[in-house]
Amino acid sequence: MTLVEYFKTEPYGSKKEMAEFIGVSPTWLGLLLNGTRKPSAKLAKKIEKATQGLVKREELRPDLFD
Repeated sequence: MTLVEYFKTEPYGSKKEMAEFIGVSPTWLGLLLNGTRKPSAKLAKKIEKATQGLVKREELRPDLFD
């Protein structure tokens, strides 16, 4: 599952909650969602944890996690 697909199933406000949980601004999370930026390895792991494993770190950064 991609991060975009994940948020399609989540309620309003979940992007802001995730941004706070993983320690980034909502704007930075938006850049990740639209593909402008890639998460660091550490941030990819945090996103995987925040989504309870639904979004895999390998999906976010296939170049780092094989």
